[in-house]
Amino acid sequence: MLISMNIRSILGDLYNQSFDSSWCIFSGYLASVMLGMLYMTFVNQAFYRLIRIVYSQNRWFQSLKLYIILPFIEIIIITPILLCILIPLNGVTYLPNDYFCNTTFTNIPGILSTAVVVYICPFCCIVFIYIHITRFIHQQGNIQTLVIKQRQSRDLLIIRRILIIVSLLLILGIPAMTLIFMFIITGEEYPLLARIAFLPVGVSQMGLSVALLFCIPQLKNIVLNLRKTNTVTPVNRAVQGTIQMRTITGTQ
Repeated sequence: MLISMNIRSILGDLYNQSFDSSWCIFSGYLASVMLGMLYMTFVNQAFYRLIRIVYSQNRWFQSLKLYIILPFIEIIIITPILLCILIPLNGVTYLPNDYFCNTTFTNIPGILSTAVVVYICPFCCIVFIYIHITRFIHQQGNIQTLVIKQRQSRDLLIIRRILIIVSLLLILGIPAMTLIFMFIITGEEYPLLARIAFLPVGVSQMGLSVALLFCIPQLKNIVLNLRKTNTVTPVNRAVQGTIQMRTITGTQ
């Protein structure tokens, strides 16, 4: 979606082409929902660590089915909330200077309400979960076995990394928030506000998958195992081919 927005901006700058349509408005609302879901994935990961550490006896909350269904439940919840906020405020409109549709940064009630739902609420949930897990581990003291302590330390480390990633994503929004506050104070809109706001978002999306890969050991091990498999397989085939050739030669 970000690539599509950038392509429309380039075409608009070069050929002054307009993309104002119902599909454009729909894509603007969809972008807000998907951005909210992006941050909810971090909440889901922190929630999973919370269950593993604090409520480890409850196996149902650790089931695979729950975490498959959970994103769909969150979409059903987040979508009506955002639509109920943005539609009455006319939050998503066509930006003629940028040639795509998105939340208007000069619509202060709309952009602040979206920020609360998309950014602030997920971040507060992650911080609350992190604090709760930390307090639980400190309260347990020396009661747990060494295996449980090692697992809790590993989970806590992963949550810290997730929290750092989310914090960095929030920090990348500082340039846009600075320009928005300048607009509130001066009343003058910076002409490149939307493009400056979406540039760090696009950069963060590029590095997000790589960052998650190194932050979650399970994902890292899966990729390393795939790499080992791809490396070993050609060697095995070559060895088998050599043995077959020797067998054929010996038979002849």
